[in-house]
Amino acid sequence: MRALMGVQLQQVSLAYESRAVLQGISWQIQPGQRWVLAGGNGAGKTQLLKLIAGDVWPSPDANAQRIYHWQGQHLDQPMLAKEHITYLGPERQDRYERYEWNFTAAAVVGTGLYRSDIPLDRLTAADGLQITRLLTQLHIAHLARRRFLTLSYGERRLVLLARALATRPALLLLDEVCSGLDTDHRLRLLQRLDAGARSRLPWVYTTHHALDMPRSATHLAVLRDGQLQQAGKLTAAALRRAFAVQAAAPVAAATVKRRLIAKPHSTVHSEPLLQLSKACVYAEGARLLRDITFTVQTGQCWVVHGGNGAGKSTLLRTLYGDHPVAVGGSITRAGIEPGVPLAEFRQWTSLIAPQLQTDHGQYETVLDVVGSGLRASVGLNEPLTDAERRRARAALRDLGLQGFAARNLRQLSYGQLRRVLFARALVNKPRLLLLDEPYAGVDTPTRADLMRRIDAHLAAGGAVVIATHYRAEWPLATTHELELAGGRPVRQTHDL
Repeated sequence: MRALMGVQLQQVSLAYESRAVLQGISWQIQPGQRWVLAGGNGAGKTQLLKLIAGDVWPSPDANAQRIYHWQGQHLDQPMLAKEHITYLGPERQDRYERYEWNFTAAAVVGTGLYRSDIPLDRLTAADGLQITRLLTQLHIAHLARRRFLTLSYGERRLVLLARALATRPALLLLDEVCSGLDTDHRLRLLQRLDAGARSRLPWVYTTHHALDMPRSATHLAVLRDGQLQQAGKLTAAALRRAFAVQAAAPVAAATVKRRLIAKPHSTVHSEPLLQLSKACVYAEGARLLRDITFTVQTGQCWVVHGGNGAGKSTLLRTLYGDHPVAVGGSITRAGIEPGVPLAEFRQWTSLIAPQLQTDHGQYETVLDVVGSGLRASVGLNEPLTDAERRRARAALRDLGLQGFAARNLRQLSYGQLRRVLFARALVNKPRLLLLDEPYAGVDTPTRADLMRRIDAHLAAGGAVVIATHYRAEWPLATTHELELAGGRPVRQTHDL
């Protein structure tokens, strides 16, 4: 029988560069308890999970305690318990992109069996059977031989969940694991968690979506501004209060209400900004897109949707210029003729995508990241000019982020960083926005505020191509719909 772990925190605090992140946390997790950890962006959820996992160290305090109850022992050093705790969150996923760890999905799951970051030894036949079983349980056995970096964002998340389960954890910490998953895979993940309830494996699970709540959750904790507001058994009333706390979080705009706005005027005579014709895209010998034909004009809003692995992210990155179109197809961008650098297109086009949170260095300041949007670059070869700094600060003020300008990215929560990427995207007042799951990781009020800004961009005549798994995240002025499956278009709808 697997040994399980309990954790006791007593008056634990955490600070970065004199800025309080967690304050006086007292909390106890016991075997058999399955906790939902709620709170708005910047509340401290991710840092609390990382503190429990032993990845960060609390601020010195004679009264603070962090004790792990394991096999009858009371361990006060996380390094003694760390190998029995598994943490899965966006940062774990981003690491593969940052270090270009492009192993097969089966090999990635295999590293969980031996708790290594990269494959070290040849896997045994017994290992292979365990890997196949885990992939099959999550309905992704067909991905076993695929290279990790060729997978969609949601497919990567599922592979890493299989890896997390392969570690046979005594305590499981799950940070926004449903982010980026389509409806079917989200339900399967939640069912997998619920099916494990009989094992009494304790876990802590964070989410900003009430719909992503596991049914088997037994307890609820709520963080606000680094302080534990409540912790106890999960009840319907406690859940309503928890998401009310999220809804009370501050946002940039004075109001987050979305009013119905008129759709743009007919785009019959609008300028084509992008045109794809019979476009196919390949990566490492695999065909990711096939026979894509569509045109984006000024004032239009295209919603791209489909299951994990359908090709949504690949399509948006192809539009932006990260992937070439194979011979036999074509892509045309307004004003970009042979000999004109792609950088000219990117001066009036902005991209928001998960990989941007990886591409930017962790020690870049928020101001520099937003300013890099003026140059359509990742990082800066030369310091920002005074004029660029003024424009970057204005974009930060517009999103209520002026107090973040001097912080580096490693000091931000995932949701806060997503807001910074919105400031970066909007700083150059783009004509075209390419949005890949743009609201992943943001809390309810922030999501409403950012959606209102996209509505305003469209009302002003801008164009949008957005990929999302949530129908509620479609812009109000959506004009076109493109559904993908297996990299191919299965439905196009116009004049919605």
